[in-house]
Amino acid sequence: MSFFFGFSQTKELDSLSIELAFETADTLKVKTSLKLIENLYRIGEYDRALKYIIQSEKLSSSIHYKKGIAKTAYYKALIYAEKNDYINAIDGYNNAKALFVELGDLQNTAKVNSSIGLLEIKRGNKNVGLQYLLSSIRELELHGSSQELHATYISLGKSFYEINDLNKAIQYNLKALEIEEKFNNVEDINNSSLLLAELYSKTKEHRKAIEFYKKVLHNAKGKNNPLRGKILPKLGGEYLEFNDYKSATKYLIQGLNLNRRINDKSNLLIVLNNLGSLNLSENRLKVAERQIREAGTLARQLKDDRQLLKHYKLMVALDSTKKKFDRAFVWQSKYYDLKETLDKEKLKQPELAEILPVSQVDLNVDLNKTKTNLIADKSNNSMVVNNAKDQSGSKLFTYILSAILLILSSFLIINYLKRNKDIKQIQDLEKQNLNIQLQNEAYVEQTKHLENVNNVKDKLFSIVSHDLKDSLSSINGFIDLLRDGSLSREEFDNLIPELSENANNASLLLFNLLNWSKSQMQSLKPVPSLFDVQEVFEEKVKLIEQRIETKGIELIDRSLRDFAYADKSMFEIIIQNLLANALKFSKEGDTITISNHISNGSCIISIADTGVGIAKDKIDKLFEGNAYTTMGTNNEKGTGLGLSICKELVELNSGKIWVESTLNVGSTFFVQLPKSKIVEAA
Repeated sequence: MSFFFGFSQTKELDSLSIELAFETADTLKVKTSLKLIENLYRIGEYDRALKYIIQSEKLSSSIHYKKGIAKTAYYKALIYAEKNDYINAIDGYNNAKALFVELGDLQNTAKVNSSIGLLEIKRGNKNVGLQYLLSSIRELELHGSSQELHATYISLGKSFYEINDLNKAIQYNLKALEIEEKFNNVEDINNSSLLLAELYSKTKEHRKAIEFYKKVLHNAKGKNNPLRGKILPKLGGEYLEFNDYKSATKYLIQGLNLNRRINDKSNLLIVLNNLGSLNLSENRLKVAERQIREAGTLARQLKDDRQLLKHYKLMVALDSTKKKFDRAFVWQSKYYDLKETLDKEKLKQPELAEILPVSQVDLNVDLNKTKTNLIADKSNNSMVVNNAKDQSGSKLFTYILSAILLILSSFLIINYLKRNKDIKQIQDLEKQNLNIQLQNEAYVEQTKHLENVNNVKDKLFSIVSHDLKDSLSSINGFIDLLRDGSLSREEFDNLIPELSENANNASLLLFNLLNWSKSQMQSLKPVPSLFDVQEVFEEKVKLIEQRIETKGIELIDRSLRDFAYADKSMFEIIIQNLLANALKFSKEGDTITISNHISNGSCIISIADTGVGIAKDKIDKLFEGNAYTTMGTNNEKGTGLGLSICKELVELNSGKIWVESTLNVGSTFFVQLPKSKIVEAA
């Protein structure tokens, strides 16, 4: 196809050269020369094009052919832009634009604006570039060529993507794709489709992202095509968003094999993180750990902070699943540190606030006003000439009239220029104020986010440095005494219950800390299934049997074999916290009763105690995330996070939690969970 295209271009150039040689009228010579220049520019023969430009420029000037002068100036500027000669390019564009405006040629004025916009964006001046591109788009859509319109759409899509206006980026890339499909340009179709897939993924429209990724995959032929290596990991990741593990596995395994084969480390990193997430969800922990750790090594090697952040998040999930909460807590801290660094870097970039107002700029209005003024000037000039003919008998009157008109015109021009200057200053001030306002809003939002992150970290470090430290110090003390031989076997046996309680306290504390900080990170996602509630009760009661006996409390088990539809691990956290809470606020001789029953298709469990109870004014604060806590009946400490976590986990599983309590009588906590999957209304 490229051969025939080249042959066609050569034939057309030869035809135009012959036509130019035999042309006799100067204006027609310029027009033919401009066609030749346009063709030479398109095929990149800039030096040959410049020779014809110089000839056309001289001829157009000699016959005062303004359109020819304007077009030669425009093509010369295009070539300067291709050669990265910014100063001459801008000078040429401005000269051409001035002439096109004078001629009232809005179509060619729009082309010049588009070219200036492309050049400014290429140089990094996004704000200025967007103004010019947006001013030209309407006129180009009406009269411009597909090539010019396509370049403008692509630049607008890229610019809006860079300032994170994703909806506008999608809008202009779809328009560009429409032109590409019309001319069946496969390379451009792939580029636009790939960008659209990423945009839809960022806007959480994963079905559309899959559609465009598959479109590119279909066009990417060849077993070892690097483009396939780029698409497969991302396509598998999109299927993970729907928990479609079968489809995700298919594409991720293909992506893993291909990227290992072609040694593409960047895309290998993405596929390893996604595979690690998949295998973690499927509870294949050994495979998941191997893949996640390899991803972490690659992320550090490639200095890819975004994928490293994902790696930390996966390590938190992995170690918490393996119940290694101390290690999970370390990964959680690393996650927060890196996220805070990335947020600060984002805060330093003022581009978004500076560029957003550009979308409201429409320079075409000014161009239309200019055209209207030109028409009005022409009408006035015609009237002056006619009046002069009618009054030809009186030269003196003509001179006086001319002088008056000249003075009046000068006054109007000065007034017009002054008014335009004032309007421009007002507009500049308004734009600056809007920029400052938007920038301040961005700073306030980012500052608030960073303060929240710091509060989370402060809370975690405070708890770790006090409560966790006490439990671990006690355990270490027992171990040191045993190692030094300071304890007899009998003494050690007597201390085992206390040692066990400290270990349980530390474990539960880490358990709650991890899940609370995960909820602050918004990474908790339930994986619901049917499970037996009674089995969970039995497991969790075993953990506190020794402590119940030591404290002299009676446990009454009225639980029944029944099923709930929820995330089992989350339900275990809820029961463990509620049991620990009941034990904490019960004293010797009190009872704790666990039970469950069915109500309206739901599973309702209750944990009741005859302990100290809760004052009415404190009940409303129990489930808030402000760490409300009091000491237990034996001065047991707590983080104040347990009930807050319970509430969040229950609600994540479409359930409810509430409490009934009377001071000095006791408390009963209720949890209601569904017995089957809840189908959301369309």
